[in-house]
Amino acid sequence: MLLALLLQAQVSAAPLPTQPPTQPQPPATFVVEPAAMAIVAWDADGDGRTTRAEMQAGVRRSFAGVDGSATGSIGYIGFADWATRWLGDPNALPSPFEVDADGDNRITLPELEAAFSRIFDRLDKDRDGAVTRKEALTIRANAGVANGPPAGRRKRP
Repeated sequence: MLLALLLQAQVSAAPLPTQPPTQPQPPATFVVEPAAMAIVAWDADGDGRTTRAEMQAGVRRSFAGVDGSATGSIGYIGFADWATRWLGDPNALPSPFEVDADGDNRITLPELEAAFSRIFDRLDKDRDGAVTRKEALTIRANAGVANGPPAGRRKRP
Protein backbone atom coordinates (compact mmCIF):
# COMPACT_ATOMS: atom_id res chain seq x y z
CA MET A 1 0.00 0.00 0.00
CA LEU A 2 2.85 2.34 0.83
CA LEU A 3 4.37 1.55 -2.54
CA ALA A 4 1.08 2.43 -4.28
CA LEU A 5 0.95 5.78 -2.49
CA LEU A 6 4.54 6.56 -3.48
CA LEU A 7 3.83 5.69 -7.10
CA GLN A 8 0.71 7.84 -7.09
CA ALA A 9 2.65 10.76 -5.65
CA GLN A 10 5.31 10.36 -8.35
CA VAL A 11 2.71 10.31 -11.13
CA SER A 12 0.90 13.40 -9.84
CA ALA A 13 4.20 15.25 -9.42
CA ALA A 14 5.29 14.52 -12.99
CA PRO A 15 5.04 17.58 -15.21
CA LEU A 16 2.27 17.55 -17.76
CA PRO A 17 3.44 17.51 -21.35
CA THR A 18 3.24 20.93 -22.92
CA GLN A 19 1.86 21.53 -26.36
CA PRO A 20 3.94 23.49 -28.81
CA PRO A 21 2.81 27.09 -29.20
CA THR A 22 0.23 27.44 -31.93
CA GLN A 23 0.90 29.63 -34.90
CA PRO A 24 -1.85 31.93 -36.12
CA GLN A 25 -3.53 30.82 -39.31
CA PRO A 26 -1.98 32.53 -42.31
CA PRO A 27 -4.20 35.00 -44.15
CA ALA A 28 -6.40 33.58 -46.89
CA THR A 29 -4.93 33.72 -50.36
CA PHE A 30 -8.17 32.63 -52.04
CA VAL A 31 -11.55 34.21 -51.42
CA VAL A 32 -15.02 33.73 -52.89
CA GLU A 33 -17.39 36.63 -53.28
CA PRO A 34 -20.83 35.95 -51.79
CA ALA A 35 -22.72 35.84 -55.12
CA ALA A 36 -20.18 33.39 -56.55
CA MET A 37 -20.57 31.23 -53.44
CA ALA A 38 -24.34 31.12 -54.01
CA ILE A 39 -23.91 30.28 -57.69
CA VAL A 40 -21.59 27.32 -57.05
CA ALA A 41 -23.93 26.13 -54.28
CA TRP A 42 -26.74 25.90 -56.86
CA ASP A 43 -24.89 23.09 -58.69
CA ALA A 44 -27.89 20.73 -58.73
CA ASP A 45 -26.27 17.63 -60.20
CA GLY A 46 -23.10 17.81 -58.11
CA ASP A 47 -20.68 17.77 -61.04
CA GLY A 48 -18.72 20.80 -59.81
CA ARG A 49 -20.09 23.00 -62.60
CA THR A 50 -23.10 25.28 -62.23
CA THR A 51 -24.80 25.81 -65.56
CA ARG A 52 -26.88 28.87 -66.32
CA ALA A 53 -30.04 26.71 -66.03
CA GLU A 54 -28.95 25.48 -62.57
CA MET A 55 -28.18 29.04 -61.50
CA GLN A 56 -31.57 30.28 -62.74
CA ALA A 57 -33.37 27.45 -60.93
CA GLY A 58 -31.41 28.29 -57.76
CA VAL A 59 -32.34 31.97 -58.01
CA ARG A 60 -36.02 31.05 -58.46
CA ARG A 61 -36.00 28.63 -55.48
CA SER A 62 -34.18 31.11 -53.26
CA PHE A 63 -36.56 33.94 -54.21
CA ALA A 64 -39.64 31.78 -53.62
CA GLY A 65 -38.30 30.96 -50.16
CA VAL A 66 -38.32 34.61 -49.11
CA ASP A 67 -41.42 35.74 -51.06
CA GLY A 68 -43.71 34.04 -48.55
CA SER A 69 -46.86 35.83 -49.66
CA ALA A 70 -46.10 35.07 -53.35
CA THR A 71 -46.59 38.70 -54.39
CA GLY A 72 -43.78 38.48 -56.93
CA SER A 73 -41.64 41.10 -55.22
CA ILE A 74 -39.84 41.66 -51.95
CA GLY A 75 -38.85 44.87 -50.20
CA TYR A 76 -35.35 45.76 -49.15
CA ILE A 77 -35.84 44.13 -45.73
CA GLY A 78 -36.96 40.93 -47.46
CA PHE A 79 -33.92 41.22 -49.71
CA ALA A 80 -31.70 41.54 -46.62
CA ASP A 81 -33.27 38.32 -45.30
CA TRP A 82 -32.62 36.68 -48.68
CA ALA A 83 -29.02 37.94 -48.73
CA THR A 84 -28.39 36.68 -45.20
CA ARG A 85 -29.53 33.20 -46.16
CA TRP A 86 -28.00 32.90 -49.61
CA LEU A 87 -25.03 35.30 -49.53
CA GLY A 88 -24.10 35.01 -45.85
CA ASP A 89 -24.72 38.62 -44.81
CA PRO A 90 -27.48 41.20 -45.30
CA ASN A 91 -24.92 43.68 -46.65
CA ALA A 92 -23.28 41.33 -49.15
CA LEU A 93 -23.19 42.27 -52.81
CA PRO A 94 -25.14 42.57 -54.97
CA SER A 95 -26.92 45.24 -53.01
CA PRO A 96 -30.67 45.77 -53.31
CA PHE A 97 -29.93 49.16 -54.91
CA GLU A 98 -28.00 47.40 -57.68
CA VAL A 99 -30.67 44.71 -58.17
CA ASP A 100 -33.68 47.08 -58.07
CA ALA A 101 -33.38 48.12 -61.72
CA ASP A 102 -36.52 50.27 -61.81
CA GLY A 103 -35.88 51.99 -58.47
CA ASP A 104 -39.29 51.19 -56.97
CA ASN A 105 -37.81 49.90 -53.68
CA ARG A 106 -39.00 46.37 -54.53
CA ILE A 107 -37.00 43.45 -55.88
CA THR A 108 -38.75 41.22 -58.42
CA LEU A 109 -37.66 37.79 -59.58
CA PRO A 110 -36.78 39.09 -63.07
CA GLU A 111 -34.59 41.80 -61.48
CA LEU A 112 -32.79 39.24 -59.32
CA GLU A 113 -32.40 36.89 -62.28
CA ALA A 114 -30.91 39.71 -64.39
CA ALA A 115 -28.44 40.64 -61.64
CA PHE A 116 -27.29 37.04 -61.27
CA SER A 117 -27.10 36.62 -65.03
CA ARG A 118 -24.61 39.51 -65.16
CA ILE A 119 -22.59 37.99 -62.32
CA PHE A 120 -22.67 34.57 -64.02
CA ASP A 121 -21.36 36.13 -67.25
CA ARG A 122 -18.50 37.77 -65.37
CA LEU A 123 -17.56 34.57 -63.50
CA ASP A 124 -17.75 32.24 -66.52
CA LYS A 125 -14.21 33.10 -67.58
CA ASP A 126 -13.84 30.39 -70.21
CA ARG A 127 -17.32 31.10 -71.65
CA ASP A 128 -18.36 27.43 -71.61
CA GLY A 129 -21.78 28.13 -70.08
CA ALA A 130 -20.92 26.95 -66.56
CA VAL A 131 -19.24 28.39 -63.47
CA THR A 132 -16.76 26.14 -61.71
CA ARG A 133 -15.34 26.55 -58.24
CA LYS A 134 -12.03 27.52 -59.81
CA GLU A 135 -13.74 30.34 -61.71
CA ALA A 136 -15.50 31.46 -58.52
CA LEU A 137 -12.21 31.84 -56.61
CA THR A 138 -10.40 35.15 -56.41
CA ILE A 139 -6.68 35.09 -55.69
CA ARG A 140 -5.56 37.65 -53.13
CA ALA A 141 -1.97 38.28 -54.07
CA ASN A 142 -1.40 40.75 -51.22
CA ALA A 143 -3.03 38.64 -48.48
CA GLY A 144 0.01 38.75 -46.20
CA VAL A 145 0.74 42.44 -46.68
CA ALA A 146 -2.10 43.60 -44.44
CA ASN A 147 -0.96 41.46 -41.52
CA GLY A 148 2.79 41.97 -41.92
CA PRO A 149 5.40 39.23 -42.16
CA PRO A 150 4.70 35.85 -40.54
CA ALA A 151 5.73 35.45 -36.90
CA GLY A 152 9.39 34.62 -36.45
CA ARG A 153 10.50 36.29 -39.66
CA ARG A 154 12.16 39.64 -39.73
CA LYS A 155 12.03 42.16 -42.50
CA ARG A 156 15.25 42.54 -44.40
CA PRO A 157 16.99 45.83 -43.82
